[in-house]
Parts: sequence; structure tokens; C-alpha cells
Amino acid sequence: MPILEILDYAGVAVFAATGALAASRKQLDIIGYIFLASATGIGGGTLRDVILGATPVFWVTNPVYLLVCGCMGLLVFFSAHLMESRYKFLVWLDAIGLSAYSVMGAAKGLAATGSPIVALVTGMLTATSGGILRDLLAGEPSVLLRPEIYVTAALSGSAVFTAATWLDASVLVASGLGVATAFAVRGGALKYGWTLPTGDPRPGRHPDDVM
Repeated sequence: MPILEILDYAGVAVFAATGALAASRKQLDIIGYIFLASATGIGGGTLRDVILGATPVFWVTNPVYLLVCGCMGLLVFFSAHLMESRYKFLVWLDAIGLSAYSVMGAAKGLAATGSPIVALVTGMLTATSGGILRDLLAGEPSVLLRPEIYVTAALSGSAVFTAATWLDASVLVASGLGVATAFAVRGGALKYGWTLPTGDPRPGRHPDDVM
């Protein structure tokens, strides 16, 4: 199986697991697990395919992806209670999914358009949209709004993969470098609290003050 196909299935499976873990934290029923697992697992890839005009989207042409999501939802439903900290497990699984999907999304964008800029955008969107959708549906604090680096990690992985590809590195090497970079940045952010500079911390002005 080609490395990019492996990353595609891995990204779907891992993100699906995080969606199911979010369902566990909300104590949903088994259908809730499967729904959140599916929405999270295929959400980022669906947005990517719609943007690229690759329709029908990937899970319509290959329903195996839906089976993967459903199986992950069931697996977590029967095993989540064994985990000591479901949220900690969720954020680290999310980091793995983000790493795989940052490369897969960039590869799809590069193959469809040949543009490195588009590859960066599709890699970033593919890697982050599923997690953002999961948090919105589950009513969890969005990973996008957490203080540590998130989108930048996906962008880093996409950039390294794209650069390595343009330097004629093999798909295996480029993919490995991209995944490792994204995971190192996101993992470092989770472990050490890495952040980017924030905007002006001064409070906003009251509407009456600007009349």
C-alpha cells in the first residue's frame, strides 16, 4: 500500500478516534460515538476535496473510510472507560492525526494543482478542520482557541513535505519528514506550552467611547 494511502487511512482512523473520545466525555449513546467519529474522521478531507473540486468526495467513491470511522467509534465506545484521562489521550491522538493529514492534504493539493501555495493551504485545512468540527459538535473548547501552537504545526508539516517533494525527495522521505515535523511542533506545544506572539493585550474600547 502506498505511503500516502496509509497516511490517509491513518489520519481518518485517528481523527475518528478523537471524535469518539469527545463523545465519551459527553456521555453520548453509541450512535453519538459513531456520528462524532465519522464527522471528525472525514470532515477535513471532505472540505479539502470540495475546495479542490474533487467530487464526489473521497468517502463517497471509497466507502471504506466510513467503515473505518464506524469501527473506531465502536472500539472507543467499548474501551474509553479504561482510559485514565480521555482528554489527554484525545489531544495526543489529535496531534498524530494532524501530522498525518497535514502531509496527505498537501499531497492532494499539490497533485491537483501543482501549486505549493495551494498545497500548504489544503494541508493545513485537512489537518485542522476535523478537530475544529469535532469540538464545535461536542461543545468542547476549540483546539483552535487553545494557547499552544496548533494550526502552525499543520502548516509546518505541509511546508516540509512540499519543499522536500520539490527537491525531488522520494514520497517516503518527504512524507516522513513532513509527519515528523508536524508532530514535533504540535507535541512540543503540548508538552512545553509553545505559543506564538499574541496581539495587543489591551481591552477593547466600550462602544460608548467611540461615538
